[in-house]
Amino acid sequence: MSVPHLLDHIVIAGPDLSELVDWFHDLTGITAALGGAHPTGTANALVALTVGGERRPHYLELIGPDPEREGEELPKSFNIHRLRKPTVITYAVHPEGIDRVVEQARDQGVELGEVEDLSRRTPEGALLQWRLTRAPAPQNYGIPFLIDWGSTEQPGLGDLPVIELASFERVEAGPAPLRQAYEALGLGEGLAAIREGRGSRFALQLRTADGREIEL
Repeated sequence: MSVPHLLDHIVIAGPDLSELVDWFHDLTGITAALGGAHPTGTANALVALTVGGERRPHYLELIGPDPEREGEELPKSFNIHRLRKPTVITYAVHPEGIDRVVEQARDQGVELGEVEDLSRRTPEGALLQWRLTRAPAPQNYGIPFLIDWGSTEQPGLGDLPVIELASFERVEAGPAPLRQAYEALGLGEGLAAIREGRGSRFALQLRTADGREIEL
């Protein structure tokens, strides 16, 4: 089983949030819980993750354009404006000392960007606040972004539908540069395992309550 212990959440993006939720339901039988809208023009739906039957602070974020947004331009976050189908696009980790990790990586030549404040409200009106680095450019999506929830409860621990996370890995045809970037973050085995293979993609394996294995 390959699951990074610092994993916060895995991002599955698509060009239409409702269709993304339906796609996930068709695959798993699980309907993701609506999360809320972001000021970036996106909105999400969430599914909590277990590992080996144990509830962990991990979750899946299904993210797409906010259905209530004004205008027709698709948001550029997570490359949504270019996607044609649901895609496992990147992931977030929650290290201790987010500012320290950013500076350490920068000193090693890996730029994660500035740590920014972000927030959204749940459908019930509760305010969630967190700090994060912005997702890297598409060519670097193998590098996770960092997140710090502060005093806000991590959403994966909330009242959400649940599915088991069997494994999560990054596949790279030439894995050396990504391995070097991971070393610069200084987070050890807290990151997704990297294996050599065709293309550049994530290999996500989920297990349903009836034992079905689903690979995304």
